[in-house]
Amino acid sequence: MTSKTVDDLYAAFAQEDPAALLATLHPDLVLRVSEGMPLDVGGEHCGPQAALADCWAVIFRAYDTRPVPEEQVWAGDDRVVVFGHYRGAARATGQAFEAAFAHDLGLKDGLIATFTQVTDTARWPRA
Repeated sequence: MTSKTVDDLYAAFAQEDPAALLATLHPDLVLRVSEGMPLDVGGEHCGPQAALADCWAVIFRAYDTRPVPEEQVWAGDDRVVVFGHYRGAARATGQAFEAAFAHDLGLKDGLIATFTQVTDTARWPRA
């Protein structure tokens, strides 16, 4: 497995392109988001549409932000941990914030099938 799917995922986030984002996700996607995330998006979201509608779209309506990957650590051909930072601002206040993250991504059939997010949830609501 190459990092193309992973690179495409983060490019889709950066371009705010839902169709491109969905194109990187396996139909059986399980997204696990850190408990304590704002707007009650923490927890498990099953399927690409649920991940988009119930998590990412909710966050991106409230925050002008995106994950900025800085390092990929591969554990075989089908698993990678991506380290980086969310950078952006709350739309309501304009207050900038930065929060470190680790994304544990599992790939299946060349698409992202598992996505576990670990982030500093305390940084988000301060914005």
